[in-house]
Amino acid sequence: MSEQETQVNIEAQVASPAWERIERARHPQRPYPMELIERIFTDFSEIHGDRAFGDDEAVACGMARLDGEEVLVIGNRKGGDTKQRIRRNFGMPHPEGYRKALRGMKLAEKFSRPVISFIDLPGAYPGVGAEERGQAEAIARNLREMSRLRVPTISIISGEGGSGGALALAVSDRVLILENALYFVISPEGCASIMWNDSSKKALAAEALRISAPEVAALGCVDEIVPEPPEGIQAAHEAGCGLLGSVLKRHLAELKAIPVGELVAARQHKFRNIAQFYTQS
Repeated sequence: MSEQETQVNIEAQVASPAWERIERARHPQRPYPMELIERIFTDFSEIHGDRAFGDDEAVACGMARLDGEEVLVIGNRKGGDTKQRIRRNFGMPHPEGYRKALRGMKLAEKFSRPVISFIDLPGAYPGVGAEERGQAEAIARNLREMSRLRVPTISIISGEGGSGGALALAVSDRVLILENALYFVISPEGCASIMWNDSSKKALAAEALRISAPEVAALGCVDEIVPEPPEGIQAAHEAGCGLLGSVLKRHLAELKAIPVGELVAARQHKFRNIAQFYTQS
């Protein structure tokens, strides 16, 4: 294949509907989790540090109020400019970020406050230092402990929900996803590099992965798709936050009406059975 034909092929891939969804989820004007929290909640009081190593600036958590209801909120930070992005590791948490989030969840459980997490991250940070400090263990512990929390829990995939890094904040009674958000086990670029040794085939990977909101909802990986304004939440922050806030209040009211024992049992049953399918031989 000639160089010109290769370029045409790449352009055709990137123009695919699956890749258009990815571009919407990664739009530079799309609000990050902490922007959503600031618009939807009041009286946010941040908790710092994991009481073991340090304070991961890629993850924020703290007590806040949702229409007067006291809750714990968690959200990852990406930063608005290059300096902030480097400081916050482009939104990819270190193990101390997950441990800080779990510390907050345990405080919420102690005081019977619901837990609400907002997720927009490509994955947990895979660096050597993070691995040395127990990245895999921190993620695994969060998965276990979130499945046992004796308070209502809600997670929202607002942009990208990547791999175990996202799941470590998303083992919840209700997992919601914004209309133009993504939920994936690996990024399209990473998948293309592994499958074809060619990251330029990222659009083909995006089609194969089935990572859009309707596709992950069809697999049962999320409980509801939250609609965005017609032009997308990136173009209408206030309207989008209004829609999301209303959905959160509805789900929180429903979960609070369920006895705690039933809530935990239903949560565990849901995650044991997600995306299972059977075929006849």
